Amino acid sequence: MKQPERILILLVFGSLVIGMMQGGCAGEAAVETAPVAEPSPVPVPRQSTQELEQLVAPVALYPDALVAQILAAATYPSQIVEADRWLQQHPDLKGEALATAVNAQSWDPAVMALTQFPGLLGMMDRNLAWTSSLGEAYVNGQQDVLEAIQTMRQRAQQAGNLKSTPQESVTTDGSTILIAPADPQLVYVPEYDPWVVYGDPLAFYPGWIGVPGFFWDGPGIEFGLGIGVGLFAGFGWGWHSWGTNWHGHDLTHGDHPYHSHSREFVARNGFDGQRAALGHSAGSSWALHGAASGMHSGAFSGFNHGGDTMRFSARGRSSFGGGFHGGGGFHGGGGGHR
Repeated sequence: MKQPERILILLVFGSLVIGMMQGGCAGEAAVETAPVAEPSPVPVPRQSTQELEQLVAPVALYPDALVAQILAAATYPSQIVEADRWLQQHPDLKGEALATAVNAQSWDPAVMALTQFPGLLGMMDRNLAWTSSLGEAYVNGQQDVLEAIQTMRQRAQQAGNLKSTPQESVTTDGSTILIAPADPQLVYVPEYDPWVVYGDPLAFYPGWIGVPGFFWDGPGIEFGLGIGVGLFAGFGWGWHSWGTNWHGHDLTHGDHPYHSHSREFVARNGFDGQRAALGHSAGSSWALHGAASGMHSGAFSGFNHGGDTMRFSARGRSSFGGGFHGGGGFHGGGGGHR
């Protein structure tokens, strides 16, 4: 082969190699610069009507203002635990001294409000799976939760177990049933069996713990001692600051709609709209020292502020409908009253 021909072949071959290399680099660049699609958020399972009715059954017959405090506080289950432990560690605080000490804490106003009812706060702590599920349900469907409460009130009324008493007033506004203390300064928390008081037997919530003073093992509704709420009136989180707007399907605090700023749940339709780890300004120290304090809250004494509340609420839903109450049946007529 002549020298000119050899040079020509080498030039052609070199051009081909360079072209291939450039094409490969361009392909790699295209791969590197191509936008990466973000994964779609995993939808939170929507609870059925039956699940919601089972979930609200333990508190549906409470006074409206107390229902508002419970639903709002349930969106902060880690603070429920913290506040209950704090109360147990300060048994000597009473009245105005207690209110002043509570006011210095950094809890949500709804959690502060429940310190007026320490036994109720302890019940929510002991039943933390239920509390977390209630908070998650409210975060993702407050209208559905409030409608479920009204449905259960109607069932209890039809069964003859919800009526006005010396302790509380039961009235109607159209089809809406309202419950309020008979004395605005004295609140009675009704005691009843949530699985039989509504007439037809209701499947009990898995793992539910009936706490004395907040559970009546029999038909109808009982009342214990009234709780004076006047000493807390001077604080913005006190009893008279709360209400339930049944027609607007929301809660009120201080004559304004209540908006939870909790980041402990996945929110589909409101609030902060994303999941975040449990946490609070005092949470880290509690997680380290709470278990060593000697305080406990039933099966959830090891609750960790750095954990994920969703696993507690999921624990409750995973075994939904686990049988009916052993003594379940229809109980007509109103219950006795102390």
